[in-house]
Amino acid sequence: MHIASLEDDHTQARLIQSVLEKAGHQCTLFDTGKAMLTCLARNPDFDMLILDWEIPDISGLDVLHWVRANMGQTLPVMFVTNRAGEDDLVLGLQAGADDYMIKPIRAGELTARVAVLRRRMMPGPQLDMSFACAAYEIDPIAETISLNGKIIDLARKEYELALMFFRNPGRLFSRDVLSSSVWNREILATSRTLDTHLSNIRRKLRLRPENGVRLSASYALGYRLDLLTDVQESPIS
Repeated sequence: MHIASLEDDHTQARLIQSVLEKAGHQCTLFDTGKAMLTCLARNPDFDMLILDWEIPDISGLDVLHWVRANMGQTLPVMFVTNRAGEDDLVLGLQAGADDYMIKPIRAGELTARVAVLRRRMMPGPQLDMSFACAAYEIDPIAETISLNGKIIDLARKEYELALMFFRNPGRLFSRDVLSSSVWNREILATSRTLDTHLSNIRRKLRLRPENGVRLSASYALGYRLDLLTDVQESPIS
């Protein structure tokens, strides 16, 4: 995997590069946000980004905002930073980061976190191919979700919201990412629209341990569909 790392501290940058190369990855280093953005604009063929937050010219957070605005949500991005406050963690995740690691860098942890993100980005079923997740069967062409063979009646936005979770089990989605992906706009924190739809899919789809899943929620961080069994998402033949 080809990973781009934004880190202005030479020692830290070389450590990240060494750890990733020992794990079998290629790592290109950038010491300014401008240099990384220039490269991404011309050659966006990286498989993952690792960003420090505090960069003198363009912060890692601003780089992340550019990436999500111009390259979408699919490119995995992880912060590796000294900023350890909960507010920083929340801000980074809400901006679209997939993971957040606090320095000092630990080689084993960095390798493991990169491996997890890599598994998330590996090709799953084609977008129009039916697939299974725990006790559920999802048919993107018919736009239906079945539980134990029975189709569940869902409104359009409920289906789209549930589809995001079933396609990405284990991934944490911030409220901003969910609202922009499903409604194509930001939903104000005071609005109950997202909460109502989440409550509806939890109830209608019975997202409970007995069906092999759990919809985990942290109001500050976001929402994640956890798989509770060994059943993995797989194509239906």
